[in-house]
Amino acid sequence: MDRLVILGGGESGVGAALLGQKKRYDVFLSDSGALKPQHKAELDAAGISYEEGGHTEANILNANLIIKSPGIPEKAPIIKALRAKGTKIISEIEFGGWYTKARKICITGSNGKTTTTLLTHHLLSSSGVRAELAGNVGTSLARQIAAGNEPDWYVIELSSFQLDGMYDFKADIAILNNITPDHLDRYEYKFENYIRSKFRILQNQTKADAFICNVDDPTTAEWLPKVTIGATRYDVSTHHEANAFAADGKITVKAKGSLTFDANILPIKGLHNIYNSMQACAAAQLAGVADADILKALPTFKNAAHRLEFVRTFEGVDYVNDSKATNVDSAWYALECQQKPVVWIAGGTDKGNDYSTLNDLVRAKVHALVCLGVDNAKLIKSYTGIIPVIEEARSMDECVAKCRALAKKGDVVLLSPCCASFDLFNSYIHRGNLFKESVNNLK
Repeated sequence: MDRLVILGGGESGVGAALLGQKKRYDVFLSDSGALKPQHKAELDAAGISYEEGGHTEANILNANLIIKSPGIPEKAPIIKALRAKGTKIISEIEFGGWYTKARKICITGSNGKTTTTLLTHHLLSSSGVRAELAGNVGTSLARQIAAGNEPDWYVIELSSFQLDGMYDFKADIAILNNITPDHLDRYEYKFENYIRSKFRILQNQTKADAFICNVDDPTTAEWLPKVTIGATRYDVSTHHEANAFAADGKITVKAKGSLTFDANILPIKGLHNIYNSMQACAAAQLAGVADADILKALPTFKNAAHRLEFVRTFEGVDYVNDSKATNVDSAWYALECQQKPVVWIAGGTDKGNDYSTLNDLVRAKVHALVCLGVDNAKLIKSYTGIIPVIEEARSMDECVAKCRALAKKGDVVLLSPCCASFDLFNSYIHRGNLFKESVNNLK
């Protein structure tokens, strides 16, 4: 019996353990931190051995196969030891792919992949197609396969870290939203390494498969001639005649079929969501969804929380939660789509951000900035002389109170931080939920 060791006991790790047990591996799970009570209960009920609070090399280095959590970097000592030994290390998505015949729509990109994934799933399921979410959203792929779930399509959101651990896996339809610098600390601070990881979504594809990409994204456009593309390519653009967003506000998608609609029917706003919608519609067409069904489903889509999420209007001011905007490019998209004067909330754990790319938008749209973070020096320096009013806050309640005082009727208060959340909050979700709570408590 082959020994399968799973490093990381989150949703994907526990799902992989359950699938491994079903496929008659000798399964052991190891997590350097504490496991959630519900995950421990599942492992106990299944009779799967595990440890938490550290990795015991004697129980790991004897593995025939390792499934590694995407959050574990290559520089971790246990990974270095496994690499030196030559042990095969894969991702949970790769493992799940070995045991399903369902077709797969896979989405990656630096920004917009969750929205595109959820919208694609919505378009399929609304038309009666049996589709399930997996990857970074929904239930883990391995868990669903272990439970015997075999839909028509899996719609899978993939990070670069997951793609790094995928080798034999193949996407029937691959979507690449865009590529901008992110997570470079995991890629030797070389943008090229991160780009190559994103393009791994193309691996093993043939002409019968599809690759949908945004050719208006500068990095994607630059790299398309440099990579081998075995699939049939479908471009989206503001000028491509087949799949385009025109100056009159009409969106046309002709990947398979001929769909034209007004952008105003979309419940998600901004140019970035135009691109996301075009790619989702193209994927739905290629998956066999009729244009009429796509048109019917589009206006009913509800995006995930913390992505340009409208909270409420209070005293004539709109409050918008975009806590998921943890890098500069995400904040650019959020500012770009604002039609009202902005009181902007930014700050947190800086990722080496270059804020200068936002300067033109900030000059045009932002009249006040509230810096929400432990160390706001870089933000303050970047926008002194550009934004008329800059203030600081060390808690969400203080931040929202200052925004209320700065905002005028007809303004929008926009939480779009540009930064990770870990200086004051547990996660971007924690940050966004506290923002919504504080805004809803205004009286």
